[in-house]
Amino acid sequence: MTAVVAAAPFSFKDFLKSFMLVELLKGMALTGRYAFRRKVTVQFPEEKTPLSPRFRGLHALRRYENGEERCIACKLCEAVCPAMAITIESDVRDDGSRRTTRYDIDLTKCIFCGFCEESCPVDSIVETHIFEYHGEKRGDLYFTKDMLLAVGDRYEGEIAAAKAADAKYR
Repeated sequence: MTAVVAAAPFSFKDFLKSFMLVELLKGMALTGRYAFRRKVTVQFPEEKTPLSPRFRGLHALRRYENGEERCIACKLCEAVCPAMAITIESDVRDDGSRRTTRYDIDLTKCIFCGFCEESCPVDSIVETHIFEYHGEKRGDLYFTKDMLLAVGDRYEGEIAAAKAADAKYR
């Protein structure tokens, strides 16, 4: 027994559409509609687009008002990081409190998910609105504790304002 394969029926309408280049004319009409409208291109270095209040950029470590670092070395951020980009080592001080001796973030591994910020019980690690940073070598994007504290010190006003604006949604 042989199988009979039914050929697609010939459609005169489809033939005319392809012969008259209807799809091409529709595309040209769409292009013509937008060709003379006002352009929406942003000239990036000079013009900045608005950022979402929840934008996650460069990490920073914060301090208390008295200058002491906030991180209590609970290591929750290290545990929750899905990319394993955070490395923490801690030590117990003379007064019995625990503080970090090493707090490193490898930004080449980081996926900027924000889990570290969400898991921190004292709001020590935050992700700022800074997105204009780069590294020419891999080591340039390996942020140590001192570098993260420097970022936090420099942008503390912006970080505190962003935290206050987002407080009602947390």
